[in-house]
This record gives sequence, structure tokens and C-alpha cells, in this order.
Amino acid sequence: MEFQKDNTFFTGRLKSTAFALKGAFKLITTEHSVMVQFSLAIVLTIAGFYYGISNTEWMFQILAIGLVLSIEGLNTAIEKVADFVHPDYHKKIGFIKDIAAGAVFFAAMTAIAIGLIIYLPKFL
Repeated sequence: MEFQKDNTFFTGRLKSTAFALKGAFKLITTEHSVMVQFSLAIVLTIAGFYYGISNTEWMFQILAIGLVLSIEGLNTAIEKVADFVHPDYHKKIGFIKDIAAGAVFFAAMTAIAIGLIIYLPKFL
């Protein structure tokens, strides 16, 4: 079956959204790191309601959650492509995967800093 691009505006966007939701579902249900991060996102969302965080704090929290999950998704895609292209260990593939993991590290550290700024005063 050959792929045919849908050039109509409405149905094309609808199909793109369906593919994106399918990808998000696959990430959440198959990747352990995303499962953990998604679970933390749910816990932090509940904490946000419990502690009554401000609109600004909500914006930063949502941005941090989205940042980490997005970068983790890109990292996973890079790893899957790298493993597909070169299934055996290769020094350059390892280097590329390490860089992608480093991007997740930066996003996670940013999210932790935002979480501490928001929630530490509520505990003290």
C-alpha cells in the first residue's frame, strides 16, 4: 500500500493530529522513561491543584512538563533511528545518542529547578 499525502487543509490536519496522538500514546505506553516522567507530570498536576499554585506557576509547570516530555520524545526517536540504521554498537552512534540524552538532562534539570521554585516555599 502506497502512502498518499492528503493535500486538503481540514482532513490533512485531522490526519496529522491523529498520527501525533498515536505517537504520544506509543511514547507513554512503551518507553519506561516517558512512563516515569508522565507519572511525575500527573503527580505535579495534582500537587498544583492541592497547593493552589498561581496562574504564572501553572504556566511554568506546564511548560516544564511539556519541555521534558517533548525532548524525551525526540531523544527516543533519535535512539530508534540510530538503532535501526546501525543495530550493533558504533562509537559515532553512541556519541549521537549521548548528545540526545544530554538534551533530556538539560530539560529535566530545568524542570527540577522550576519545581523547586514553585513547591519548596509551600513546604517551608
